[in-house]
Amino acid sequence: MTATTPSGTTDTASAPVPYTGFDRLFIGGRWVAGRSEHKLRPIDPYRQQVILEIPAADKRDLEDAYQTAQRAQVAWAQTLPSERSLILRRAAEIMDTRREEIISWSIREAGSPRKKAMLEWKAARDVMEQAVSAPYGAEGRILPSDIPGKESRVYRRPVGVVGVVSPWDFALNLANRSVAPALALGNAVVLKPPSNTPISGGLIFGKIFEEAGLPAGVLNVVAGPAREIGDAFVSHPIPRVITFTGSTKAGRHIGELAMSSPIMKRVSLELGGNSPLVVLDDADLELAVNAAVFGKFLNEGQICMSINRLIVDEQVHDEFVERFVDRVRNLKMGDPHDPDTLIGPIIDEAQLNSLLKHIQQARQEGARQLLGGDPQGLMLPPHVFVDVNNQMSVAREEMFGPIASIIKVRGEVEALQVANDTEYGLSSAVFTRDEGRGLRFALGMEAGMTHINDQTVNDLPNAPFGGEKNSGIGRFGGNWAIEEFTTDHWITVQHTPREYPF
Repeated sequence: MTATTPSGTTDTASAPVPYTGFDRLFIGGRWVAGRSEHKLRPIDPYRQQVILEIPAADKRDLEDAYQTAQRAQVAWAQTLPSERSLILRRAAEIMDTRREEIISWSIREAGSPRKKAMLEWKAARDVMEQAVSAPYGAEGRILPSDIPGKESRVYRRPVGVVGVVSPWDFALNLANRSVAPALALGNAVVLKPPSNTPISGGLIFGKIFEEAGLPAGVLNVVAGPAREIGDAFVSHPIPRVITFTGSTKAGRHIGELAMSSPIMKRVSLELGGNSPLVVLDDADLELAVNAAVFGKFLNEGQICMSINRLIVDEQVHDEFVERFVDRVRNLKMGDPHDPDTLIGPIIDEAQLNSLLKHIQQARQEGARQLLGGDPQGLMLPPHVFVDVNNQMSVAREEMFGPIASIIKVRGEVEALQVANDTEYGLSSAVFTRDEGRGLRFALGMEAGMTHINDQTVNDLPNAPFGGEKNSGIGRFGGNWAIEEFTTDHWITVQHTPREYPF
């Protein structure tokens, strides 16, 4: 393995020994075999080969993880901010040193094209860097008091144990955006990675933080099937916060479990999306097309905030479609390890079959297909549909694949109406040469995030990431993460004797 420094140069002499032992769970600072009768068998989506077998976690392993985390968290919360910050700094440096190794796992497990895997590594590394300063951001307050002699204080404290359920699409980054800030703020974490990307979505962090010197038990990783440990993971009485990224259906279930568990807990949910990119009549079409191609087909469209609908004003519709189709037609599909590949495999057969049904239904509902093709293994060529309206399933449901739907609209008012006509509200975008017009349009969009003259796939570590409506609850990133992973404790001190009315 060749190590890559932050500057991008390689240093073969100092290359660390590659991580091994990913066929174990990480509990209490030890790598242990899961006790379930089931095994996880993550598959390389491109080569269709089992990568390794992992004895899965059962409820006994989950209990061990939560009990260990609860015990370890007490001492961890009492460590100095500088000590927690130093461990996060070491973790970021380890991500630099092991950059190629980490990227290769994203490619192997998720079939991520190399360009996407590199972007994901950087996003996850940026989150780690942001978390370095988080221990100093948990600030308390002194409040004015109308009671004579009373001092009113608000202390910001870690919540305790955080349970993290991470997804497979951006497994590395979407796990770390909860793990890193939660740890930095003095919490312990139990992480349940997805069954099809258990290494890049979870176990790799066990290795990174073990190497960084995190005390045993503060981070635990339990990989196991949702049918066996999923509900127990959420309803367990120890975790005070559960974070989840995934489908709206699963998110509703998690929310219900969290509220009905023996001890109610907070949830942070980043759920489904139906992200629109709106092209107004004065848009720079070259910029809009370039953004649309990236935002739709990065990771084959298998991203929660991928563009799901392209909403284009009728005055520029035909030219936009022509340019867009020409660009998409030339995207290279193939081996995700190849640096030139832009379209890799779909994650698994179930997801591919779902996409094929959407394609068939789009045709039946009257959408006109301009690009497409039959799958080769799990490789699905990009599909482009026009003559789409907002009532078609291809526009109402989240595709999570390389299927682009273009909707023609008449004017700005209709464009905004169509963009907002969805149960989701995660990310969105609008293109216009008039920044003021773009801002007015953006403020009218019912979404947690809107990007003017850029596409929908944006995630910065110091910005509030999250959605409205059925796209979730809460925000990740920056100071918003501090709020998610800490709690306020109001304490007053009566300095002089208080007079009571009776």
